[in-house]
Amino acid sequence: MTQYWLMKSEPNVYSIDDLKANSTTCWEGVRNYQARNFMRDDMKIGDKVLFYHSNTKPPGIAGLAEVCKLAYPDHFAFDPKSKYYDPKSSPDKPTWQMVDVKFERKFNSLVSLNEIRENETLQNMMVIRKGSRLSIQKVEKPDYLYIVSTYS
Repeated sequence: MTQYWLMKSEPNVYSIDDLKANSTTCWEGVRNYQARNFMRDDMKIGDKVLFYHSNTKPPGIAGLAEVCKLAYPDHFAFDPKSKYYDPKSSPDKPTWQMVDVKFERKFNSLVSLNEIRENETLQNMMVIRKGSRLSIQKVEKPDYLYIVSTYS
C-alpha cells in the first residue's frame, strides 16, 4: 500500500533541480529520531514524496519524488569529516538511516506554505501545524492527490 510523505530540503543544500539533474539521491543527514523512524520503519519502495524547499523565502512544495531504496545506515554518520558525523554511531551499531529517492517531476511553480495554510482542503497537513518542524512528515493520500491534481 503506497504511503505519502513530505520531505524537506534546503534548496541551497539540495533542491528539486539537483534531484532532477541526478535522477536519484540518498536522503542523508536526518538527525531526528522520529524522522529516522519514519524512514526505517514505514517507508517502502514506491511511496510518493512531496519535495519541500525549506529555510527559504517562500518555503513550499517544489515537486514530486518517489522512494526507490529502503532504509539503510547513513554512512555519513561514520565519517569524522562529514557535517553529519555522529561519534556515537558506528557501522556495527548505526544510529541513523537514510533512504534513496528518485525524481518524478518539478512543479511549474512552488506551492508556498502560505498557499497551503490558506487552502481549506489542506488544513490537516502536518506542515502547517505550529511547532511541526520535522524534516519528514506523513501526508494523507487525499492531501497528496489534491496537491498533485491542483498544482502540478
